[in-house]
Amino acid sequence: MSSLIQENIEKGRSFFNTGASLNYAYRKKALLKFREVLKNNKTQILDALQKDLNKTHYEGFMTEYALVMSELSLAIKKLRKWMKPQRKMPALSQMPASAKLYSEPYGLVLIMSPWNYPFQLCIIPLIAAIAAGNTVIVKPSAYSKHTSDIIAEIVKQAFNEGHVSVILGGREENSQLLNGVFDYIFFTGSPTVGKLVMQKAANNMTPFTLELGGKSPCIIAEDADIKVAAKRIAFGKILNSGQICVAPDYALISENIADLFIAELIKAEQSMLKSKEYASKCFPKIINEKHRKRILGLIEASSPTYQTDFFDPEKGQIPFTIIKNPDENSPVMQEEIFGPVLPVITYKNIDEAFAFIKKRPKPLALYLFTDSRPLKHRVTKEISYGGGCINDTVIHLASHSLPFGGVGNSGIGHYHGKYGFDTFSHKKSVLSKWKLFDLPVRYHPIKDAKKTLPQILFDK
Repeated sequence: MSSLIQENIEKGRSFFNTGASLNYAYRKKALLKFREVLKNNKTQILDALQKDLNKTHYEGFMTEYALVMSELSLAIKKLRKWMKPQRKMPALSQMPASAKLYSEPYGLVLIMSPWNYPFQLCIIPLIAAIAAGNTVIVKPSAYSKHTSDIIAEIVKQAFNEGHVSVILGGREENSQLLNGVFDYIFFTGSPTVGKLVMQKAANNMTPFTLELGGKSPCIIAEDADIKVAAKRIAFGKILNSGQICVAPDYALISENIADLFIAELIKAEQSMLKSKEYASKCFPKIINEKHRKRILGLIEASSPTYQTDFFDPEKGQIPFTIIKNPDENSPVMQEEIFGPVLPVITYKNIDEAFAFIKKRPKPLALYLFTDSRPLKHRVTKEISYGGGCINDTVIHLASHSLPFGGVGNSGIGHYHGKYGFDTFSHKKSVLSKWKLFDLPVRYHPIKDAKKTLPQILFDK
């Protein structure tokens, strides 16, 4: 392990052991200072996102900066309430007593964030970890270099030494950090790397959250509003050029309306991207040439039904692409696409769509387009997935009141709002017993070993 990483681990643990971050006033002051620094660096943050991903300031603000500031304002507003111990009711056998549930910080936390939303997927869990009273080491992605650099600068400006620190670098630094001893690990990335994080965490019995991904389906029923479905699915695929863990990965649609949907999808894409000139300026690029070649390989292994002309290959962009009924075993149907490519798969009846999804790993998101209440209920009840939308895509992840996270192969644990605070808090149960009265039946010697106590003593 490098001396820099070891030094930051020791500083983080030493700072936590001072007890400063246990205090409400200190936590709130840290969050307020963080907000001030983020406001002062708004332009630099948006510039960095544009350099890394060709995100306009408009998209960078809407999908990253604004979400972070909203999350931060909520944490500042609700912090005292979140920290307050919760009263619980003891069982009759424990009376007279009081019971409370305390939210206790884990200690030194490692947050490893990805490149696709390099600002918000790093800072939102950081806000939750600070609110919960932890010290933190942040490891942003090496692929989004400009954003990682500004994150490191912001952290330096905002936090006391040892409270929060940033480690820059690539795979070597990731490996060294995972060999360190932390009290909690929060990882966002691919299922493949997530499995490695689990293995490393197991070596030290370290609790963790894994925010992963997978192939998130759309189901478009025959009664769906096709224009609305096309527009909102196009939005989910064009946003960040499809480099979203909850992007619509493929669409399942009745064979009776598939061609109509594809025609409307093309119209929606052309309306949004407008022209080559507009796309060159406003359509996000693929993060690097390695990932660009990977996505192009997925396209080439299939037979595209449609590809837009509105893109700029010189800027690392990939054309919005539709592939109708690709082979189930083709590469585009075997791995998460993470790009502006949408396979459209037809079904004869809705049961085929259910079967198609259920035989694959549980997805991070699912999107259903229908006006049928029975179908909405059936999808929600019968299909397991992390979260999703009915008659829209992607936007569920922006709600403070809803936890965001996966299930099975798409993730373990969740965060956002109070759920994030709880993720980074150990829930400590404390029962305080009065001395005035004691149930004699709890103690030896037992008068009659064949008798049992009344069940009511153990019920609430």
